[in-house]
Amino acid sequence: MPHTVVIFGASGDLTSRKLIPALYLLHQKGRLPKETRVVGVARTPFSHDAWRAELETSTKKFTGKEFDATAWQTFASTIFYQRGDIDDAASFTALKSFLETDIEKGAPASRLYYLSTSPTLYEAAIEQLGAAGMAEESQGVRRIIIEKPFGTNLASAKALNIATHKVFSEKQVYRIDHYLGKETVQNLLVLRFANTIFEPIWNRNYIDHVQITVAEEVEVGSRGGYYDKSGVLRDMFQNHILQLLMITAMEAPVRYQADFIRDEKVKVLRAIRPLSGADFANCTIRGQYAGYREAKDVPPDSNVATFAALKLQVDNWRWNRVPFYLRSGKAMSCRTTQIVIQFKEPPQLLFGDGPRSNLDANKLVIQIQPAEGIQIHFLTKVPDAGMKLRMTDLNFSFSREYVGKSLPDAYQRLLLDALNGDASLFARSDEVELAWGIIDPILAAWQSPAAPPLEFYPPGQWGPDLSDQWMHEQKRSWFDVCPVLH
Repeated sequence: MPHTVVIFGASGDLTSRKLIPALYLLHQKGRLPKETRVVGVARTPFSHDAWRAELETSTKKFTGKEFDATAWQTFASTIFYQRGDIDDAASFTALKSFLETDIEKGAPASRLYYLSTSPTLYEAAIEQLGAAGMAEESQGVRRIIIEKPFGTNLASAKALNIATHKVFSEKQVYRIDHYLGKETVQNLLVLRFANTIFEPIWNRNYIDHVQITVAEEVEVGSRGGYYDKSGVLRDMFQNHILQLLMITAMEAPVRYQADFIRDEKVKVLRAIRPLSGADFANCTIRGQYAGYREAKDVPPDSNVATFAALKLQVDNWRWNRVPFYLRSGKAMSCRTTQIVIQFKEPPQLLFGDGPRSNLDANKLVIQIQPAEGIQIHFLTKVPDAGMKLRMTDLNFSFSREYVGKSLPDAYQRLLLDALNGDASLFARSDEVELAWGIIDPILAAWQSPAAPPLEFYPPGQWGPDLSDQWMHEQKRSWFDVCPVLH
C-alpha cells in the first residue's frame, strides 16, 4: 500500500530544518515504507521542481556529510507541492483531488498528515480535513501528527482534544514531543527494564532524590515575542521535563506496546501530589536572566520566568518521600539535559571521622544531550593515602562506544513510528491534560499576590543564587556539571 506524508506548513522552518532531512535520511537508510511520497502544502507559490530545488539546498545544509546527491535525486522524485490555505475549504477540496488522482491514483493508501503550522491553526486544519472527508479510513489508514505546544493551558488543551476527536479517533492522533525520539531517552527505558542490577534499587529505599535538568545556554534572541507569552513552564516543563519524569518514575509495562507504556506514564502524573497554599512559595523558584527585558519584542517590565525550579512528590509505593527536583532555564552555564539519580548514603560510615555530605553518595547520571551517555559515580580509596576516599566514575558514551556512527535526529524515529502506527513515543490525550493540570496551578500562583519573588541571575550561571540556597536548606545540592562524557 502506498504511503503519503502530507506536511501542512511546508514552507516553514521546521519542514526544511527537521522534517525533510529526517525523511531523506530514512529513505537513504532504506527504512521508509515502499512507495512513500511527500506532499507539501503552504500558501507560498511553488512548482514541484522549485520546492525540490529549495529543499535540496536546505537538506544538504542540515545533513552535512550524510548528504548524497544520488540518493537525494531518487528521494526528490517522490516530493510534490500543492499550494493551499488552511482557512480556505476549496484548498482542501483541491488537495484531496490532487492526492487521489495524481499521487495515490485512486488506490487505497495510508496517509499521514503533519501539522507543521502555527498552533493557532491546528483546530482549523483539523476541521477542514474532516469537512473534506480526508480523515475517513475507508480508503486506507489516516493519521495526524500534531506538533507541540498542544494547548497553552488545561482549558485550551481540552478544547483542542475535543476538536480533534470530532474528526479523528484517538488511535489516529500522534501528539509529538521530539524529546521522546532521542536515543538516550529510549535508552533510559532499556537501562531500567533490561538490566536487573538497577530495578532492585530503583525506589524509595535506596534513592534520596531525583534531579532533572534541561539547561539552555542561549538567550531568547529574536523569539522574545513568542517566549514572553510562553515562559519556561509552558516551553519546557509541561512537555519535555514531565515526559522525562514519567519515564524515570514509571512502572514496567506489561509489554512494550503503546497503550501499556502510556498507561504507566499516566499513572505517574496521577500520583504527583498537587501543590497548594504555601507549596507554591516553598516548592517553586522562578527567575529571569539579566537582559531578558532588553530582548526584541519583550516588554520592559516583563515578569515572565526564563528559569524555574520545582520540587514535586510522586505519592505512590515506589517513590513515597523521594522528591523530584525539576529545573530548566535560558542563558545558563551550558547546554545540557540530564537526569541524576542521587542514592542515599550508606547506613553506617566506616571510613574517616569527618562529616559526610550528600555529595559523597552514589549517583547515576544519565546525559540526554549533548554528550549522550551514562555515568555511575562511586567512592574509591586513594592509593597510598591511608583510607582517604575519592569520588570516581564509570561511564558509557555513545560517541566512544559507536565510533563513526552519529545518533539519528529524534524526528527520524518519530516519523517512522507514526508511519508504522507505533504510538509508544507519542502523548495520549489524558496524558496531555494531566500534565497541564500540574502546571496550570503553578502558573496561576505565579500571577497572584502570593507569588514567589522573581529572582534575577546573570547569563552564564546555573540560575539564581536562591536556587542553590533552596537546595542547601534541604541538605542537597544541584549537580552543576557541564557534560564531559568522552
